[in-house]
Amino acid sequence: MNLRPFLAADQPQVIALWHACGLTRPWNDPAKDIARKLTVQPELFLVVEDAGPIVASAMFGYEGHRGWVNYLAVAPSHRRRGLARQLMAEGEARLTALGCPKLSLQVRAGNAQAVAFYEHLGYATDEVVSLGKWLIADQ
Repeated sequence: MNLRPFLAADQPQVIALWHACGLTRPWNDPAKDIARKLTVQPELFLVVEDAGPIVASAMFGYEGHRGWVNYLAVAPSHRRRGLARQLMAEGEARLTALGCPKLSLQVRAGNAQAVAFYEHLGYATDEVVSLGKWLIADQ
């Protein structure tokens, strides 16, 4: 397994991975999400490949106040091998090196498996309400 930064040529494999993991939604164009990420801290967009194919990914970012992680995905065929844990550890290390004091994330309501995973890594529920407003619609 090889953990490395995302390369533009990885896009089709990463989008397929996100679809396989159920991370895509009709209101988010994954190609646009990738293009946007490549303009801001592209070195924090990480993938794991297994002898060629990409089997895991995560997008990290830091805007000076909090770090964030999005699109943490591990191919169903490669789960329970520590890849998500490895990606999170690498992302945390890179954010810490940037001076990031806290890493935040959002999990879709009802995704108990993801919540349990993050709790196992030491994350706790923040008592906040997540709000959003579309500034640029993907559709």
